Amino acid sequence: EVQLVESGGGLVQPGGSLRLSCAASGFTFEDFGIGWFRQAPGKEREGVACINSNGGRSHYVDSVKGRFAISADYAASTSYLQMNSLKPEDTAVYYCAAVGGACYLTEHEYDYWGQGTQVTVSS
Repeated sequence: EVQLVESGGGLVQPGGSLRLSCAASGFTFEDFGIGWFRQAPGKEREGVACINSNGGRSHYVDSVKGRFAISADYAASTSYLQMNSLKPEDTAVYYCAAVGGACYLTEHEYDYWGQGTQVTVSS
């Protein structure tokens, strides 16, 4: 059974940091690209960051460039999203997803999804 399980969300003050984790099982992690998405209340889900299957390429939405960093630990079958300098507008449910090989910031390419973890940035 394919599973993606996000963790690491929570409440943080503006300017703070969080690291999200996405633990994968049930498929060959190193053969898949991983994407992180988020959905704020009343808004559509948007792609935040992605990394391709060998970790050699990553992409970010403009609003998080220089603040977020995506990585993958292939030995642990886990992807991470390091989020620094958080802003209230980063508040959302964050999801990870997996797709064969490549890296996309659009959700319709992805085959597998996690259940999401809430990130709230507020003072």
